[in-house]
Amino acid sequence: QVQLVESGGGLVQPGGSLRLSCAVSGTTFTINVMGWYRQAPGKQRELVAQVYHGGSTQYGDSVKGRFTVSRDNANKTVNLQMNSLKPEDTAVYYCNAEIWGYDYWGQGTQVTVSS
Repeated sequence: QVQLVESGGGLVQPGGSLRLSCAVSGTTFTINVMGWYRQAPGKQRELVAQVYHGGSTQYGDSVKGRFTVSRDNANKTVNLQMNSLKPEDTAVYYCNAEIWGYDYWGQGTQVTVSS
């Protein structure tokens, strides 16, 4: 059974930084895409950042230049370094992994940006 376990959320002041981590277990297959989505209250879930097995990345427009996604293929982990955080970054952040065309999700971790 594939499981995604996230860590690193919390409360941070505007302009601060947080690092999210996600570990995937329960599979020996290659993970094609790993990344992060977020969902704020009353809004649809949106892509934050994702990284392909070969290393190419994709970012949501609102986080470009502030967030950096990275992965460790050997350990099946994906990280999200978030800098210059803004109140509008407040959301539940979900780890995502695509394996053989199937999407798997973590339970979500809350990120709150507030003074």
